[in-house]
Amino acid sequence: MALLELDGVSKRFGGVAALTNVSFCVDPGDIHGIIGPNGAGKTTLLNCISGVYRLEGGVISLDGARISGLPPHQVARLGIGRTFQVVKPFASMSVRENAAVGALFGSAEARMPPRAAFEWADQVLELVGLAAKARQTVGSLTIPDRKRLEVARALATKPRLLLLDEVMAGLNAVEVDEALQMVRQIHASDVTIVLIEHVMRVVIGVCTRAIVLHMGKYLAEGGPQEVLRDQRVVEAYLGEKYARRAARD
Repeated sequence: MALLELDGVSKRFGGVAALTNVSFCVDPGDIHGIIGPNGAGKTTLLNCISGVYRLEGGVISLDGARISGLPPHQVARLGIGRTFQVVKPFASMSVRENAAVGALFGSAEARMPPRAAFEWADQVLELVGLAAKARQTVGSLTIPDRKRLEVARALATKPRLLLLDEVMAGLNAVEVDEALQMVRQIHASDVTIVLIEHVMRVVIGVCTRAIVLHMGKYLAEGGPQEVLRDQRVVEAYLGEKYARRAARD
């Protein structure tokens, strides 16, 4: 059975169709990439999975049980953690305290008394490479470290499924390599991952499968290399004119 299944998922904002009849499955142990041009509906899709948005159509299921329609805190307690593109840590708290919040208010398995929550936060910070900065204030962190903290807070909820929304956006080449290693370590801890990413070497480097969205619709799916060679995908990213030129070259 698939861990996550989307069947005909649709979402509208007024007269604008953000997602139209999107269907796919994520198997346990996958690193499933979601790619597509800006405005393709990728973040909207994560918002639908995590309960931030209600659907206009379709069903989202976790382990075969319907979760679409549940509020975000209930979705989190079922074992789905997520990050956001715009990180918003608790500025008045330390790095360690931020991570502990996930353990205090996360999934049913993660919710624990304060002492245990802080011990788990320490383990999570070690996993994402922030253990040495646990006592620092959030304001002292660099942008890459704030992204790591965003991941740590989500991981502290002990998710079975982790949704990552462009955690490598704006990073330089060295920082991307470090973030790639972090994703591999998280995956090795028995966490299934769905990630949105524009950095194609990330998609190729860690994803087992990739789905392409274009204008809110399902366009293609398969292995990363296979998907990125699909002519429809090339046209969606580069435009038909440049796709034909690339094909000739």
